[in-house]
Amino acid sequence: MKYLKKIKIAGITMLFLTILSCSLEPEIGSTVTYFPDITLKGATIVFVPLGSAYNDPGVSATENGVAIEYTSTAVGVNRKSNKLDTNIQDEYIQTYKATNKDGFANTVTRTVIVYKTGDLVNSIEGVYTSTAARNGSTPSAAYRDMKYIYIWKNTDGTYEISDAFGGWYPIARAIANSNTPGGKMNAVNISTNTFTFPGNPMTNTYFGGVATLTAVTVNPATKKVVVSCDWDTGTTLYKFVSTLTQVQL
Repeated sequence: MKYLKKIKIAGITMLFLTILSCSLEPEIGSTVTYFPDITLKGATIVFVPLGSAYNDPGVSATENGVAIEYTSTAVGVNRKSNKLDTNIQDEYIQTYKATNKDGFANTVTRTVIVYKTGDLVNSIEGVYTSTAARNGSTPSAAYRDMKYIYIWKNTDGTYEISDAFGGWYPIARAIANSNTPGGKMNAVNISTNTFTFPGNPMTNTYFGGVATLTAVTVNPATKKVVVSCDWDTGTTLYKFVSTLTQVQL
């Protein structure tokens, strides 16, 4: 009987200590954060004529249904401008960012294309779709009608193409940072397809190697420009032929 009393006393003591210890623990507060919602207003791709104003459609940014402020930045994909400059032909990625009161951010992007469409008689500037062949082969639909390849005019009077391989790697294969830039073309006489290539030699930004433009053929009637480029990887020689079709904007 004494043993049972001792057990009861011990049990009551432990229960009391447990209750006491629980009552001494600090209360832990909790907060609810609402992540910012941000959606584009207007189109995901916007075309802006060279030299004209860009009317930014903006975004809708809210936190728990209440409108909040947002910021906007832009960078030129090919010509590397750190702002959206409608006096420079390029594809720009415009990034909108909204941040809630707890510091959590959300972003959304829009593509803005600043363009000039040449007549292919006096100018080959423009936005183009591309169908590319390598060593005579176009493997699949991914290599046809690729969007977009750009040709712009530099201040020195030369033309330049955004990817001398016609989008083979960055568009068809979707490999980031795999274009072949620096493809400058000096139009001695567009009507006779007489070009020189002061940008040679070039290199692919992802794979390396030595690339050289070899020919440009322009057809104003069909709105097509065919660009030929050789690429020596060090072990293999590839010949790219890109048929560019000018988008009529």
